[in-house]
Amino acid sequence: MGDSRELGRLAHPRVMGAAPTVLVPVGSTEQHGPHLPLDTDTRIAAAVAAGAAAGLGEHTLVAPPVCYGSSGEHQDFPGTVSIGTAALTELLVEYGRSACRWADRLVFVNGHGGNLEALAAAAGRLRDEGREVAWFGCTVAGGDAHAGHTETSLLLHLAPVAVRVGEIRPGNTEPLAELMPRLRAGGVGAVNADGVLGDPTTATAEAGARYLAAMVADCTARVLRWQPGPGGMLT
Repeated sequence: MGDSRELGRLAHPRVMGAAPTVLVPVGSTEQHGPHLPLDTDTRIAAAVAAGAAAGLGEHTLVAPPVCYGSSGEHQDFPGTVSIGTAALTELLVEYGRSACRWADRLVFVNGHGGNLEALAAAAGRLRDEGREVAWFGCTVAGGDAHAGHTETSLLLHLAPVAVRVGEIRPGNTEPLAELMPRLRAGGVGAVNADGVLGDPTTATAEAGARYLAAMVADCTARVLRWQPGPGGMLT
């Protein structure tokens, strides 16, 4: 495959005939509290995809990320750009139809929970059409919901200069199940004015390194096992 695993850096002859597995980071552009950048989900998905590609062999490529997702619950915060579930579904379907003309397998590596419905619908449709498409969700066991300990730790590890440490303060730490009725009715702003669900004050770069390593190992193992479940999620 040559000198790079990044699809965007390659000339087409480097890809021709390789039948690669392509990992596609899927993120969002949405508020992550006053202390994290709008592209937090995209950065995390891209880091997991890059780490997994390194362990999956020379015929694995990482595509440029899909930087917009379904983020309507964050729409009250400036900077958020949501394309919604329907548009994201169609984008991923057309992406898969195009990429699978030359790629052997396609894996969407997802960093944003609001994208799940679109991923399942798109991957399911593509698989019904006979294409080897699946998706992986970047989740941390026991992690908090949004811009809290988990994501702040990951960003302190991945891009510490992007974290506004002086703006870190606790968010709403109620269990997500208890917050859901208010979230559905009024979005994230209805449960925390800063847009934070969790406590970022406990975040550390060391914890972020552990979380990233665990997600990379999980993604690598699931791609190697290649057992897409209903809706194409790798199990």
